[in-house]
Amino acid sequence: MATKGTEKVKNVVLVGQGGVGKTMLAEAMLHLTGKTTRLGGHAGTKPTLDYDAEEGERGFSISTTIAPVVWGDTRINVLDAPCYPDFVGDAYAAMSACETALFVVDAAGGLGTVTTRLWYAAENLSLARAIFVNRCDRPDADYDVTLEALREHYGNNLGAVTIPMGTGDAFGGVIDVVHMKARHLEGGKPVVTDVPNEYKDAADEARASLTELVVEADDELMMRYLEGGEITQAELEGLLGKAMAERVFVPVFAGSCVREEGLFSLMDAIVGWFPTMADFGRIPLVNGEQLDISPDDDRPVAFAFKSLNDPQNGRLSFLKVLAGTLTPGIELTNARTRKTERLGHLYLMCGRETEEVPSAAAGDIVVVPKLEAMTGDTLSVTGKVEAAAFRFPNSLYRIAIEPDKRGTEGKLYAFLEKAADADPTLKVVRDEDTGQTVISAIGEAQVSVLLDRLEDRAGVTAHTVALRIPYRETIRRVASAQGRHKKQTGGAGQYGDCWLRIEPNPGNGYEFVDEVVGGHIPRGFIPAIDKGVQETMHEGVLAGYPMIDVKVAVYDGSYHPVDSNEMAFKTAARIGFQKAVAQAEPVLLEPMAHLRITVPDSYAGSVMGDVSASRGRVEGMSAGTGVAAGETTIEATIPYAEVTDYATRLRSLSRGTGEFEMELSGYEQVPHDIQAKLAAEYAEKRAAGEK
Repeated sequence: MATKGTEKVKNVVLVGQGGVGKTMLAEAMLHLTGKTTRLGGHAGTKPTLDYDAEEGERGFSISTTIAPVVWGDTRINVLDAPCYPDFVGDAYAAMSACETALFVVDAAGGLGTVTTRLWYAAENLSLARAIFVNRCDRPDADYDVTLEALREHYGNNLGAVTIPMGTGDAFGGVIDVVHMKARHLEGGKPVVTDVPNEYKDAADEARASLTELVVEADDELMMRYLEGGEITQAELEGLLGKAMAERVFVPVFAGSCVREEGLFSLMDAIVGWFPTMADFGRIPLVNGEQLDISPDDDRPVAFAFKSLNDPQNGRLSFLKVLAGTLTPGIELTNARTRKTERLGHLYLMCGRETEEVPSAAAGDIVVVPKLEAMTGDTLSVTGKVEAAAFRFPNSLYRIAIEPDKRGTEGKLYAFLEKAADADPTLKVVRDEDTGQTVISAIGEAQVSVLLDRLEDRAGVTAHTVALRIPYRETIRRVASAQGRHKKQTGGAGQYGDCWLRIEPNPGNGYEFVDEVVGGHIPRGFIPAIDKGVQETMHEGVLAGYPMIDVKVAVYDGSYHPVDSNEMAFKTAARIGFQKAVAQAEPVLLEPMAHLRITVPDSYAGSVMGDVSASRGRVEGMSAGTGVAAGETTIEATIPYAEVTDYATRLRSLSRGTGEFEMELSGYEQVPHDIQAKLAAEYAEKRAAGEK
């Protein structure tokens, strides 16, 4: 059942490096709360959350799933977000719907680049953060080393609230530093005891460090503490929630998801002092105003943070209720489309299973079928409320897609369109310059999953092909030539004769000038000459690419009173233009890409070296500040042909830590060897076509 007030619901998103046990943590929460009878995904049991066949085959989460669990009198919506680099966009969306980001790290595996990337994303979203150090039972686990590494990377505001009792096979539970108790499981049941003597010193030290951290959230208590006064247990527990909501404190938990050790303390902490949406008070809107959070508002507002086309349940919209209370049948207006939509049913979703609920109050998360709302849309009574959108990572991995069989193009495009509607990190466009259907995604795996689902759900097979580069041709000098077309077939013939002068017209595109005097060419045939030239420019004479920046003047010619017609003069114009271009030093131009690349300082040298090796030039560098401290931003211009795969290349150069933005910025002449190669390829194709 949906709960009445925001104080009864807490939303926590699980994020971190892939393979550290995020999904297992969510499965353990389901098991501990009685939602499932066995620990899913372990010892051969079927997982509740990673239910998609693609997830099973690939071994990692692809889409955010929800595990709504009840602990005490509070429901915790646990969002298990995918954190494989190519699907990290879903993690960004899930974070936008939660108050706390719970980072899962491996006690033996160290930190990862995705963890750092998401850490800064959570900071930008002003989320409270917490850390669960998993797999303390691994033989090579070292909680203390992991905690120090975390502090080195993310700051000294990290404080241990539970510490492990032993490591590896000797791991036997945790010390709850907040309550100064030892907690472990016996036969699956929690056992609470006094802190064993061998852990008392470590527990006292952790308690003192924790107190010192959280008193910063209250000036009066901090002064008392600094003056040697005591902080009571009640005051400490109150400070934990306040400090976390104000983001001056990050709690760190220890445990093992598979053994389910440390989870009782984690669940108690989530219920006891993790923030609710009400703790943040107000939500920023696009227009700069603030939305008050209240379940009693008679004008409900909901934010769509995810859309899903599920084979079993159809189109589903995941909504976070920002204000008021939703009920089935309510009609809300989309701020983006201004269309009114009816919310027929409200569901809680656990993995793939749904449970209908009668209402959903502010702070809650529900799933609604058959809405047209897209990810990032805001629904309200007036349609005038629009929550500030979150920023998705750039989708700069671009590849072209083609169906394997002719006649299936319609199904292919329809599927791609639906997929792009549901996933904002996926974009599909028709490139008019090259005639290709181009997919923009975060990475190769995202496209691979898309192709597999295309075959599985639409019955269409397709393959990817390299992007065609939209080269252009132009000329470097002035030239003139005659175009003469004469054909006699027994009846009415064809006759067209024109003299053309062409010259470079840099930056001004195509320009046509009529300089004919004395009636040598009747005015009615001049447009045909113009059209013949433009049609010829669509396929340049050098390598078959469109021509740009050419000024053409027709200045003389002749005609036949019977045989001249528009077609004859179009043909004459084509002949004359081709002759003139051959004399005007034709050159091939390539599109240039301007890149803004941001990487940790340690990778800046490798990136700049790669820019030089790619025929590019570095045009500026700047050091990051604030959240981006320790990062370098490099501005560079590189031939587009060299960076069509840059998303993959930068990931390799920076070990997944780099990001970049790219836009095309004009054309430049290609090197002579590349021009010769492309011209030869064009000549071969023409020769093959004539055979």
